[in-house]
Amino acid sequence: MQTERLKFRPYTTEDFSFFASLWADPDVVQFIGKGVTRSKEEARKSFDEWLIPGYRDGRGLYLIVLKESLVPIGHAGIVQQMIDGKKEYEIGYWLAKEFWGNGYATEAAIYFKNYAIHELGITRLTCLIQRNNKKSVSVASRLGMTLQKESTFNTIPVDVYSWAESQK
Repeated sequence: MQTERLKFRPYTTEDFSFFASLWADPDVVQFIGKGVTRSKEEARKSFDEWLIPGYRDGRGLYLIVLKESLVPIGHAGIVQQMIDGKKEYEIGYWLAKEFWGNGYATEAAIYFKNYAIHELGITRLTCLIQRNNKKSVSVASRLGMTLQKESTFNTIPVDVYSWAESQK
């Protein structure tokens, strides 16, 4: 699982410190959930109870590392979500702040869109994007996604961007 500049692999217990560092940065989590940082203990619970068990049928959030240095920079992948009572597949992507602005989120998201289509047989993908998250809107647009509707996700107002094979 790789692109020209990035490699993707499942998180392992050795990667917990990096995962916790993402949750500790207020800029990184500004548009994630309620936009609130998490303590190491809270991050550990999410890591142990959601992230690690989330690798099912090729889905989950995969650690992104720079190909040349193997430095972790974020995570991306396909996760199943309930949106307005319907199961949907979302492309998720987060990057550590020091790696913003290099096109890595777009590169990872394009990889996982193609992975979802060609490896997982998924024909419809979404991105749940909080209002004012212009960077994520830009990534979703580069994936060929369009604004489908406004919704709420875990009580947070979001815009649902989507792509379907029938849109091609």
